Amino acid sequence: MFSKKHLLGLEYVEKSDIEVILDTADSFKEIIDRDVKKVPTLRGKSIVNLFYEPSTRTRTSFELAGKYLSADTINFSSSGSSVQKGETLKDTVKTLEMMGIDAVVIRHSSSGAAEYISNYVKASVINAGDGTHEHPTQALLDMMTVREKKGTLSGLKVAIFGDILYSRVARSNIFGFTKMGSDVYVTGPSTLIPKDIEKTGAKVVPTLEEAVKDADVVMALRLQLERQKKGLFPTVREYCKFFGLNRDKLALAKSDALLLHPGPVNRGIELTSDVIDGSQSMINEQVKNGVAVRMSVLYHLIGGSR
Repeated sequence: MFSKKHLLGLEYVEKSDIEVILDTADSFKEIIDRDVKKVPTLRGKSIVNLFYEPSTRTRTSFELAGKYLSADTINFSSSGSSVQKGETLKDTVKTLEMMGIDAVVIRHSSSGAAEYISNYVKASVINAGDGTHEHPTQALLDMMTVREKKGTLSGLKVAIFGDILYSRVARSNIFGFTKMGSDVYVTGPSTLIPKDIEKTGAKVVPTLEEAVKDADVVMALRLQLERQKKGLFPTVREYCKFFGLNRDKLALAKSDALLLHPGPVNRGIELTSDVIDGSQSMINEQVKNGVAVRMSVLYHLIGGSR
């Protein structure tokens, strides 16, 4: 049984809890392929997807996960809402709670927003990405995908490259994979590597080639082009030269290495099209597993295991 009321990040989630979520996600996955994608597990439960940042795949994934489990799901975005009239985040979630919601799925640009609202609501809170802090369900779906293909998460070399500094995906994956027994190597432009990243358990290496060599898993991060105006690297072209993954660099990894990316992909920047569409790419499988993982998380927080 999952032992926590909220899922705010993976830093303080026990290995045994991660295994419970992944095991349940494995069993839920077959529902996605059914003709009738509906089970009564969360009938009578209400979930609000509270998204203060644009999102297509994460919000849709959570919405479908709730619907497949027969929960009532509501999407809330800050545009066109009382937020534009000056309502605070705390007041918004308190108002929604009075309407009887059981879970709040929140994405917010501020790190710590999910933990903040968890102090004010009785409903379970699920972090769908907060600032540069964490994105726990993305890491869980990544681990599910790797475990499906490799049979284990222990003893693997996982290479994560790109914009580590601003990546909540990288942070959650480092916590998750190291906790499950993998060795995580990170690399990217020195300006995009946090000074304290090794305290999370990751090892920093200077080049993409060194990170990828003999890796079991190669994970690219989306280059956040909006950060380019801050001058954190000279040009996109130079970034591609040193930290863009092509077929030759991927060949340095083990022959059965898996390629992951959280999406959306900047084709031709962090990855070339031939590796995106190649046989080692797990990008589409990640999307499918994302629904199964979110079904599992909702089930354990507000469903049958409580």
